[in-house]
Amino acid sequence: MNLQSELNKASLFQNLELLANQVVEGFISGIHKSPFHGFSAEFAEHKIYNTGESTKHIDWKLFAKTDKLYTKRYEEETNLRCHMILDNSASMYYPEISNSGIGNLNKIGFGVLAIAALMNVLKRQRDAVGLSVYSDSYNYYAPEKGSERHHQMLLAKLSEVSQDSKPAQRTETYEYLHLIAEKIKRRSLIFLFTDMFQTTVDKEKMFDALRHLKYNKHEVVLFHLLDKETEFHFNFENTPKRFLDVETGEHIDLYSDTVKEGYKEAAKSYFDDLKLKCAQYRIKYVGVDVRSDFSRVLNTFMVERQKFG
Repeated sequence: MNLQSELNKASLFQNLELLANQVVEGFISGIHKSPFHGFSAEFAEHKIYNTGESTKHIDWKLFAKTDKLYTKRYEEETNLRCHMILDNSASMYYPEISNSGIGNLNKIGFGVLAIAALMNVLKRQRDAVGLSVYSDSYNYYAPEKGSERHHQMLLAKLSEVSQDSKPAQRTETYEYLHLIAEKIKRRSLIFLFTDMFQTTVDKEKMFDALRHLKYNKHEVVLFHLLDKETEFHFNFENTPKRFLDVETGEHIDLYSDTVKEGYKEAAKSYFDDLKLKCAQYRIKYVGVDVRSDFSRVLNTFMVERQKFG
């Protein structure tokens, strides 16, 4: 990665909190066009009334305006515990970005900003958030808390991760998911951001670790981050290229068109297997193209937040 690329990346994530707020505000402004009508300016202070709940805290004035039932939220309430898990291995730093921007991120940049945006929403709703970061070791762990000091500490860590120019080369995700699962004692909503590319591919070990995350009745969402154009469709110019495995150092020289169909078939088989296993273990699988916006992540959060009780 060249110096200009590093400067662009540092500049983009210089104020991660402001950037995350812009993402969330942009999402909220479009909510009236989505199934989440009602989560606009009021959603920081209210939640949708669920049948069977006490009617004591229903906001009848808001009902008169919107014809929808909401209950008031109070500062001392912490209704949700959420733990974010971020894969920080070398493959997450693909693709190499020369000019960083919200619409031009690599996988680690997308994951960092997505987590920061979710933290912004959780802060507005006074919910507790924790963070784990792993690569070739369990790099960082912070338990779920809701204080401003804790929020700023997590943002600082995410900003540090986003500007890392020498990521770890190897990772065995399954090993660290087991360790993380052991640390999260109280029932939580868990979001895992990873590209699911491992140094050693052992699918059974990976799926066993994902199942472990469900322990203690946690709800788990797997955000599978990909640069879909190249990592799934394998769209490259058909000129001689060297393809390098950034985690093992192995490389192969070839014309992309000679392996394109075989690659796509193998990738689809792996992803389909992953989706099937997630369905079997009742883990929500969400494929995310890092060239897209953040609405898929935030919409998923809104749905899971409503289901989590």
